Amino acid sequence: MRPGVLALASASLLVLGAAPGGAPPKPLPARMADTGGGAQLITAVAPKAGSTSGTVTWWDRVDGRWVKTGSARARFGAKGLAEGSRRKQGTNTTPTGLYGLPYAFGIEAAPRGTRYKYRRVHKDSWWCQDNDSRAYNRWSEPRARDCRAAESEHLVSYGALYAHALVIGFNYDRPVKGRGAGIFLHVKGRGATAGCVSVSRDAMRRILTWADPRHKPHIAIGTANGPTAITRY
Repeated sequence: MRPGVLALASASLLVLGAAPGGAPPKPLPARMADTGGGAQLITAVAPKAGSTSGTVTWWDRVDGRWVKTGSARARFGAKGLAEGSRRKQGTNTTPTGLYGLPYAFGIEAAPRGTRYKYRRVHKDSWWCQDNDSRAYNRWSEPRARDCRAAESEHLVSYGALYAHALVIGFNYDRPVKGRGAGIFLHVKGRGATAGCVSVSRDAMRRILTWADPRHKPHIAIGTANGPTAITRY
């Protein structure tokens, strides 16, 4: 092969993320634009924007390299996934993007070994989704006076789905009314979600005992490719 052709081939391999010489591709976090700056990351990937199923994987950064620690099948919104910055409330879509994980919660006690801040659900625990409330996209216990019950989630009523969960920091730090509230990583039920990411009960428990707030874990949600490709976040 001529030197110029060899150089062109090598450049093409680098663009595609493959290493010259047939080396295996870089792990997903190493191909992402941002991972949150910590040493732990959860990736939630769907094949395409209209998908309701995909894979959740959790990773550790060890000696400068991302290592896959666990993986599980996942469910997404009934209407697929949507760009987080443009998502609208009530669309049953899971917001794509990179988000923090403020705290965990559950109807059941935290699995033994959980290091994350864990809040138990009680009969008067609510998550406010009322756009007219000052408690919008916040845990409210008891339910805030200006937060209508019909526009909120009564957390204890979700049973096994909220046995264990992690709050996904979508629209959380500075909530934008109408964009969406109550997006969690939680135990899956029989079908797709209303916008959350769900995994099996066993996977949820394993994630909670793995996550270490000292390592600043984040979650990245996206598709395998296209405008909402997870590598863009």
